[in-house]
This record gives sequence, C-alpha cells and structure tokens, in this order.
Amino acid sequence: MLIKTWNNQTLELDLPEIKGNLLALPALIDPHVHFRTPGSEHKENWQTGAQAAMAGGYTTVFDMPNNSPSTISTLALEHKKKIIDKQLDEINIPLNYYLYLGATPNNYTEFAKCKNEIIGVKLFMGASTGDLLVDKIEDQENIFKTCAELNLIVAVHAESEAVIKNNNVTMGQCNNVKDHSKIRSRDAAITAVSQAIKLAQKYNTKLYICHVSTKEEIELIKQAKLESIKIYAEVTPHHLFLSEDDYNHLGTLGQMNPPLRTKNDQKALWQAILDGTIDTIGTDHAPHTLEEKAKPYPNSPSGVPGLETTLPLLLNEFKNGKITLEKITELTHFNIQKIFNIPETNDLVIIDLDLEKEVTNENLKTKCGWSPFVGLSLRGWPIATILNQRVIIL
Repeated sequence: MLIKTWNNQTLELDLPEIKGNLLALPALIDPHVHFRTPGSEHKENWQTGAQAAMAGGYTTVFDMPNNSPSTISTLALEHKKKIIDKQLDEINIPLNYYLYLGATPNNYTEFAKCKNEIIGVKLFMGASTGDLLVDKIEDQENIFKTCAELNLIVAVHAESEAVIKNNNVTMGQCNNVKDHSKIRSRDAAITAVSQAIKLAQKYNTKLYICHVSTKEEIELIKQAKLESIKIYAEVTPHHLFLSEDDYNHLGTLGQMNPPLRTKNDQKALWQAILDGTIDTIGTDHAPHTLEEKAKPYPNSPSGVPGLETTLPLLLNEFKNGKITLEKITELTHFNIQKIFNIPETNDLVIIDLDLEKEVTNENLKTKCGWSPFVGLSLRGWPIATILNQRVIIL
C-alpha cells in the first residue's frame, strides 16, 4: 500500500486496507511522561501507558522519576527497569523508553554511576507531585556542575519554592482551584527559569526547561539562546490549548503544575512555537483518578493526562492553518531526537487528516479514563502506529 509522507515522499507499507486521507508521520517521541510506576499503579502503569502511547501515535517516551520510591539511585533505576520490562513483555508492546534520574540535595554523586542508563537528570526547583525538591542554591549548583562535567542534560521543573511558599502565606487558606494560578504564580516560574539560566551559563550545562507557561519565560529563554546558552524549551498541550478561563468548566480537572495561565500567555507560547523558541512538545502525561481529582481544592492532586489527545489537537490546528506538518514533526520527533541524542527508529504513525471525532472518556486507553479535552470535536487522528515494523491498528 502506497502512502504519502509529511515531506511529500511516498512509502510502500505492508498495511491492511485502510481508507481515508492518509499520511505517514514519524512516530512521536514524548520527552515528558509520568507512568506512575512504581508506587501509584492505580493511576497508570506501563501496560495502560503503552496502550495510550500507541493510541496517540507515540512509540518512545521519557519517564519522570517522581515515583514511590523516587528514582534517585542506581538501585532504584534497576528496580524500575525490571518492572517496566516485565509489564511491557506481558502485553507484547516493545515501547521504546528512557528514564530520568531524580535529583536530590545530595545524590549528585550517583550521576556518574547512572550516566549510561538515563536520558538526563530531573530537577524540581519547586515541590510538585512526589517528594523530590531541591530548592537551595548550593545544591542546585552541585547538580548543574556535575551534569556539565558528565555531559548530562538537566531537565528542570522551574517553579520557585520560595515564591510559592510566600504566596501561600500571603493568600492564606484557599479553597478555590482558580487560586492555584495565583499561588503558583507567574513570578514563581519566571524566578526559577531565570535562576536555571544563570546556572546553565555559569557551568555550561545543557538545560531543558519543562512545561514553559508564561510570556516572560519565553523572553528569558529567547535571550539565553541569543547568548548561546545551551537551553531548550518544552511546552505542553494543556498550556497551548487551555487557559485560566477553563477553570470555569474543568474545576480541578484543570489543575496542574505549573498552572493554567492567561490567553496572552497562550498566544506567546504559540508565537514561540512559530519562531523556534520552543523546541519540543511534551505531554506531561500525569494521570490521577477521577476520584482523586474530585477532592476539594487544595487536596486535589495536580496533573492531567495527555498522550492520546496531543496529536489530534495539533492536527486540528494544522487543518485550521495555525501550524504546519513540518513544524509538528520537528516538535514531536526530530528536535527531541537531536536534543537528547537518541537513535532514530523507523517507527511511523499513520494519520487520517479528514477523520473527525469527539474526545470521549470511554475511548481512552489511559488507566485514569478521563481527559480535560473531553467533548472537543477534532479533525485529524492517528489510525495506525507502526512500532518495530509491527502495525498496530487503532
């Protein structure tokens, strides 16, 4: 079967007869997922996560270390890999995966031991899900210095713990989820990104800023790139497609870290995609159960799933003329491959550009079983994913 590719070539693929306005794209790479294993398998595991990845057109994922126990040592890393390999083997989906090592105030001596087993080091400058937090400057310095010496990338959750704590004190008890965007304010993000850039410049460290959410962060990152600092920026689909206005209908289903921002921030993120300031799209797929999300704020956990809806959201915007297919492949495949220096695969995702479907909870593979984008009708969906030459019809 002959299928056109995103770059106007033609591939001959051994596929069952599939009809539609078909196009082959490089399978997506997700540099930012939380598959909740070990410790929180009731939210997600590598079996449900792998199925969600296939459904979204992803064949490679980078999993974060804020598990229970946290992945902060060689021993924890080996334990986690054994669990993952067993779960994937049981469902016969050889999902490509890479793991981050979590940074703590004193585990930077582990980095050298783990160097060849990890994709990078994850640093939480502000507290989020899990117990990983490094908020003291001297500890952050050790992490950036060590990673530079080992040529490891530092992926940063850039929210200032000091700013968040101060906001909590100033605002007092908050019971409205809309206050989440004030407690974890834009200043928290701006302060942390500024600090991370200074450290990257000082030690010549490769810096990957996770889930950029504000206009000011974009400006800092743009300036850092002009100064030839080794900095890369990720944006999430929820910050591209949702804003503070969406708390009105989502409630705590729209709660994540960093939180939803303004429409102006949203515009700045899209502009940064078009001008090349943003390098990647990471889903920050962070599932929680509906029961957990239904707890009243602030007891509700932060995080939303995103693996299965990201490509349809982007394809819908391609149909609307907002983004090109070339840019989509850069953000979801080629840039990630280059930044993290991972080998190319021949994996593909086959999309139907004319297929229109509504996002429904019932059709999701993720174990948490919900999406903040439920009810949206999107045009352009993956219909088959090819992993290691094996065709998985969706």
